[in-house]
Amino acid sequence: MSVFQKLVLASGSPRRIELLQQAGIEPHRICPADIDETPQRAEQPRSLAKRLSKEKAERAFATLSAEDGWERDAYVLAADTVVAVGRRILPKAELLDDATACLRLLSGRSHRVYTGLCLITPAGKVRQNLVDTRVRFKRLSRDETESYLASGEWRGKAGGYAIQGLAGTFVIKLVGSYTNVVGLPLYETVSLLAGEGYKVHFNWVSGLGTA
Repeated sequence: MSVFQKLVLASGSPRRIELLQQAGIEPHRICPADIDETPQRAEQPRSLAKRLSKEKAERAFATLSAEDGWERDAYVLAADTVVAVGRRILPKAELLDDATACLRLLSGRSHRVYTGLCLITPAGKVRQNLVDTRVRFKRLSRDETESYLASGEWRGKAGGYAIQGLAGTFVIKLVGSYTNVVGLPLYETVSLLAGEGYKVHFNWVSGLGTA
């Protein structure tokens, strides 16, 4: 196998790109997969994260396979993060009302962050993993809630917050992977890639990594 390997990230998330770079992995290509992320009736948060990550990987793989001249030697990696309180799935907040409802629900409570990972290998094998992190927020004051909403940092974030930003000050306790809450659990991602033959440490040794 050639030392140089291609990794396609089926996501346009800057956070996921930065996390991969932190691990010394530079995606060969970014190929966001546009899919319907609406939960199915009675679908559980864990099942949703797994299903959406698989659909994203398969959509990106199909898109690449249809291109003329595309070399079929790439790994395709997708992830989807779901925030939930019990069985209730919180939205990716795009509107102020969504973010307000999320923060009110999360205030003073524990919630779960699930990230589904899906990897399609050059041989077409599909490998999946699911990572679960428990997070507890402090009870938010009115001023804290209003100030965070005014920051705009919540926009487009699952659960209406970004733990790597201002909302990190709300977290009392975290059990599990921190990078999972950011959007891509690094230990599990690297393990998944390495287990399928991707040389995750090549850039570490060569000094070519971006981290």
